[in-house]
Amino acid sequence: MNAGTKSGGTNDAGTSKNARAAGGPSRLRVWFDQHLHGLAFSLGRALRKPWATLLTIAVMGLALALPLGLSIVMDNLRHFAGSVQQSREINLFLRMDVDAAAAEKLAGTLRARGDVAAVELRTPEQALAGFREGSGLGEAIDALGDNPLPTLLVVVPGGADAGGDGRLAAALEALPQADLVQHDAVWRQRLDAWLGFGQRAVQVLAVLLGLGALLVVGNTVRLDIQSRREEIGVLQLLGASDGFIRRPFLYLGAWYGFGAGLLALGLIAAAGMALREPLAALSASYASQFSLKGLDALHSSMVLVATVLLGWLGAWAVTGHFLRQTRPTET
Repeated sequence: MNAGTKSGGTNDAGTSKNARAAGGPSRLRVWFDQHLHGLAFSLGRALRKPWATLLTIAVMGLALALPLGLSIVMDNLRHFAGSVQQSREINLFLRMDVDAAAAEKLAGTLRARGDVAAVELRTPEQALAGFREGSGLGEAIDALGDNPLPTLLVVVPGGADAGGDGRLAAALEALPQADLVQHDAVWRQRLDAWLGFGQRAVQVLAVLLGLGALLVVGNTVRLDIQSRREEIGVLQLLGASDGFIRRPFLYLGAWYGFGAGLLALGLIAAAGMALREPLAALSASYASQFSLKGLDALHSSMVLVATVLLGWLGAWAVTGHFLRQTRPTET
C-alpha cells in the first residue's frame, strides 16, 4: 500500500515534470502563433482596403524618396569632387628670366624642405608641346615665334594639414624667382563648405519628411482603430492585454512602412535609369569615366528596415494614446 502510494506519487511527480517541460515550448508556440496571426490579420485588413492602402503607401513613399534621392545626389557629388579635393598641388610659375639651371637648383632646394613631398619641373618646351597637343592649335602656336610659356614647378605638399598647404604657398610666393603661385585651397574649402551645407540640408529635410510619413501612418492607423472601437472595447472588458490589442495595428503600420520603402527604392532606381544615359553622354564629353552610384543591397536593406520601424513607431504612438483613453476603470 505504501509502496503503491509511493509509486503513484513518483508517477505524478514525473507527469508534472513532463507537463512543465512541455509547458515551455507550448508558451513559445502560443506567442509565435499570436504574432503570426497579427501579421497575417494586419496584411489582410490592408488588402481589403486597396485604394486607401495604396494612397497611404504612395504618400509615404514619395515623402521618403525625396530625401533619399537628394542624399544619393550629394554622395555622388562628393565622389565626383573627390579627385579635385585630393589634388593638393601648388603651381609655381617662375619669372621669364629664370633659366633651366636655376629652375633645377630651386627644385632641389624645395625637395629638401620637410613640408614638400615632391617637386616636378616642367620646362617651357614641355609646356608648349603639351599645349599644342591638347589644343589643336599647332599652326597658330608656331606662328608666335618665341615661346611665351614660363618654367613651371609643380609642388606637392608633404603634410596632411590644409593649413600647412597655405603656409607653403605663402612661402613660395615670397621666393624671388616666383612670378605666380596658383593654389586652389580656398576653392576646395568653399566646395567642402557647400557640400557640407547640402548634406545638412538633406538631413533636415529627411527629418521633416520622415516626421510627415510617421504622421501619415499614425492617422491611417487611427482611422482603422476608430472603425474597430466597439470591438476593442469588448476585448478590454474581457481582460485582453494592451499588447494583444495593439499587436495587429503595429504590424499594420509595419506593412505600410515596408510598402513605402519598396516604393521609394523603386522610384530611386527609376530615376537612376532615366539619368544614366544623359549623364554618360555628359561625362564622355569631358573625357571622364564618372557614373552615377546608387544604393547597394546593404543600404537598400537598411532603408527597408528604417521604413518598417517608422511605420511601427507611428502605429505604436497612436495605439498607445487610444488605449490609455479607453482603458476600463474600476468603480
